Amino acid sequence: MSDGTGGGRAGGAGRGGPRDGHPGGPRRNEQGRERNRGGAAPRRFSTSAPSQRKRIADPARLAAFEVLRAVATEDAYANLVLPARIRDRGLDRRDAGFATELAYGALRGQGLYDAILARCVDRPLDQLDPAILDALRLGAHQVLAMRVPTHAALDETVGLARAVIGAGPSGLVNAVLRKVAARSLDAWIADLLEGVTEPAARDAIAHSHPEWIVRAMRQSLVAHGRSAEEIGALLEADNLAPVVNLVALPGLGDLEEALASGAEPGTLAPDSAYSAGGELSRLRSVRAGTTRVQDAGSQLVARALAGVPLEGRDTDWLDLCAGPGGKAALLAALAAERGAELTANEPAPHRAELVRKALVAVPRDAWSVVVGDGRRYAGIPADQRFDRIMVDAPCSGLGALRRRPESRWRKTPRDIAELTILQGELLDAALAAIRPGGVVAYVTCSPHPAETLAVVEDALRRHPSARLLDAGSAIDGVGLAPLDAAHPMAGGSTVQLWPHLHRTDAMFLALITLDAGTPAQTATKG
Repeated sequence: MSDGTGGGRAGGAGRGGPRDGHPGGPRRNEQGRERNRGGAAPRRFSTSAPSQRKRIADPARLAAFEVLRAVATEDAYANLVLPARIRDRGLDRRDAGFATELAYGALRGQGLYDAILARCVDRPLDQLDPAILDALRLGAHQVLAMRVPTHAALDETVGLARAVIGAGPSGLVNAVLRKVAARSLDAWIADLLEGVTEPAARDAIAHSHPEWIVRAMRQSLVAHGRSAEEIGALLEADNLAPVVNLVALPGLGDLEEALASGAEPGTLAPDSAYSAGGELSRLRSVRAGTTRVQDAGSQLVARALAGVPLEGRDTDWLDLCAGPGGKAALLAALAAERGAELTANEPAPHRAELVRKALVAVPRDAWSVVVGDGRRYAGIPADQRFDRIMVDAPCSGLGALRRRPESRWRKTPRDIAELTILQGELLDAALAAIRPGGVVAYVTCSPHPAETLAVVEDALRRHPSARLLDAGSAIDGVGLAPLDAAHPMAGGSTVQLWPHLHRTDAMFLALITLDAGTPAQTATKG
């Protein structure tokens, strides 16, 4: 990776030595130009001198810049765009790591960096060219939060601006970043917090989250039996780069190659590992699809559903919202070991294709993929009902902010209000499609009580024959170690995982059954 030092080119013209006529004064060449005098110390030039400014973009920084531009202009997801940019720029492992840290860090810190930049720019930020603002965010992250020398961060960001935006804006970038670099990150935060007394507003600034998300997360902690005082640790965990988790599909994959390459055994879920980083596609089992990248929280909730003891038949499983296929692959592998079959339902055709690709390593007689609205399962005949159903409901994704760095700036409270209606309808459909004695797992990657506890409580009221199971015991029964994650509720318990406690996404799990011998009943919604 370029070390980003920039700096002057040897032999450049300059002044500042002894005046003409002084002993040892300037020597000139045939054209009368002053030559480098040499001396005890090499001459140094200002990095802001026109002749010394970089006019090319460092490939790693360029890749990060392209990610920010795609996020802003195409509504793209950074985790999908970045790998392609890394390949396009031909980055090696070290440069790829730098580009990842730079792009993700600038996106996570966008709110804080914008507040700092607003103090350093002589106009409102919304009047800046968006490309210039993205370059400034990248520069601010390097200056304030990365192990990049200040002069290198300035030189390389100015070089990036000159290469991809233009020479004129590069002067603005240079001037603004010099102001940013005049203080440490802690000093900037202290300045921004001066006069701010409301706790959520202070946390929003210090941890670079929208204020409404800070309030929602604090409410979520309390609703799930945690202390509101954990909010700082939770927000800090959101800003940490997550460790990549691997899972070997039961009966199909193994972790030997990954462990031999430096991965560490997982501490939460069976057949899991923490990746050592690098290009995972070099592993044969990953290329074959028998070892997959999957958060340990997702592994645990899938295993918990499969691990609940059932009386009677256990052959027909359903993943109601299967895309993009991570949980479906693990469920299908578990089903294959027992002679069961998983139906993976996905409403979007392009996501259904992702599910098929995720399932390709699992024996073909253990799964099928269907395309359609999951709510239609509410009307299936009694003799076609399922034994186990996963409802991995579409949600706000507030539990995966560390993995999707741009999402915190895209979400609004209105998103949650709209999603809870769909979540309730999907859970209703699952409870209508489960046989008596079967089990439904309601899962979200969000701890928000409106998407978790409220959806479950409302469903239990609408379905008199439904009963909550002990999800805490189910999780502990399939994990490698007991988790402090269960919260008592309505005769059973739900589970809420947390990034700052479990090093997982903030996955929620409720397990619901229909009492054997009673048909599914749905009360009329008021």
